[in-house]
Amino acid sequence: MLPLDSPSTKYPVSVRMNDVTKGQARAPGPTVNDILRSDTFPPPSPLIASEYQFLGDSDLDPKRYTDPNFAAQEFSKMWSQTWQWACREEHLEDAGDRYVYDIGPYSVIISKDANGDISAFRNSCTHRGTRLVAAEGSGFGNGFTCPFHGWSWHLDGSLEQLPARWDFPHVCSEQHSLIKVACELWGGFVFINLNAEATPLSEQLEVMTEHFKHFPLDHRRIKVHVQKRLPANWKAAQEAFLEAYHNVETHNSPNGANAQYDIFGRFVTRFIHNTGTYSPESLEDYPGNRWRDPVLTESEILARTPGEPRELAANETAREVAAAQTRARLAESLGASQQHISDSEALDSIEYHLFPNMFFFPGINIPMVYRFRPDGDNVDACLFDLLIMEPWPKDKAKPFPPEPVFLDVDQSYTEVPELGWLGRVYDEDTGNLALQQQGLKAAGKGLTLGNYQEARIRRIHQTLDAFLSA
Repeated sequence: MLPLDSPSTKYPVSVRMNDVTKGQARAPGPTVNDILRSDTFPPPSPLIASEYQFLGDSDLDPKRYTDPNFAAQEFSKMWSQTWQWACREEHLEDAGDRYVYDIGPYSVIISKDANGDISAFRNSCTHRGTRLVAAEGSGFGNGFTCPFHGWSWHLDGSLEQLPARWDFPHVCSEQHSLIKVACELWGGFVFINLNAEATPLSEQLEVMTEHFKHFPLDHRRIKVHVQKRLPANWKAAQEAFLEAYHNVETHNSPNGANAQYDIFGRFVTRFIHNTGTYSPESLEDYPGNRWRDPVLTESEILARTPGEPRELAANETAREVAAAQTRARLAESLGASQQHISDSEALDSIEYHLFPNMFFFPGINIPMVYRFRPDGDNVDACLFDLLIMEPWPKDKAKPFPPEPVFLDVDQSYTEVPELGWLGRVYDEDTGNLALQQQGLKAAGKGLTLGNYQEARIRRIHQTLDAFLSA
């Protein structure tokens, strides 16, 4: 296995600083941590934590995104050996409920049996390999029957019966039950690992098991689920969401040059991007920036923040007013006071990434969960699952999750009205991907990453290399 600080490329770059000072540079102006510590409603301890480490500055080989042979190695050595969420517990309310999850060539059935236990199995007949359940997504059945020869299994995966039993004296339930897949629950999500002997999910969750005690995702429900086909490799697509460095150009936004990036371990990273405030100093490194007068009043900042714009008194800030508005809206929808919600949880883009492909946002105004998967064996395309997870009363039964709204490559997120203003933002976020995938194939040099703002991308590639070299 490669050490996690080893370069994953043949493209070295020149060294400009010694190892002690590399990665220490930060955007000018107040830091995210400065802002959090000055909030009227202070954040919980996980948001005060700051864990960065310099991970190297070697370039990445662009073939990692374009080579079918590299993708094949990912399937055989990484996707088949790592935890990934497949569905929500709400998809499996009653005995017989099931959900099919596909990842490249692999397919998994998650099922609830009569005892209320949730199990996962390979979606393959143990007779001659036929796929048992055709379509990905939710469904129901009293068991599983192969559409080819009629072999059948109970909900717990045990072999039930097979036609012409007399011809199979060598078949026994122990060897011909459905092949189990590791399955665990966390935060209301059902996780699977194709390696039945996988290490516990908690080892991959790292700090998230402790941090998300403050942000219980099992107290949320899926408000909307959008699935879009994107014209880029799954890594390139998800990397568009791992940094705020793109905000200035892609989103034409002065807010985003200053964000906090955390490297918590092999599998978990995070960024925190403040809303309701911005630092003009952080724009100094953008020559010819389009904001002729970057000094905004607090009322002007509030007008750029989700919520109700109004003129602010001299002693009010946009951040504290916008956060109070969010708490009030949430209290009205849940029927309970939300004064325990910090300003950061109410407003900020707080994004945890769990290797290899999962994003969890514990905030209220930006409450998403993402997942990026290869689109079959096409190295140049992927599927992007976008879930809006709204807080839900603890004592109220959750409705069955909505079916995903599918968008093909050329369709716009604005076709999904439930996304509101976010639809335009997601069009901007993914609008460069086709050009990027084309450019990766034409690249004549390695890909250069920032030491701080793009360190999360580097961590993913290093962890991926550890799987590929195992």
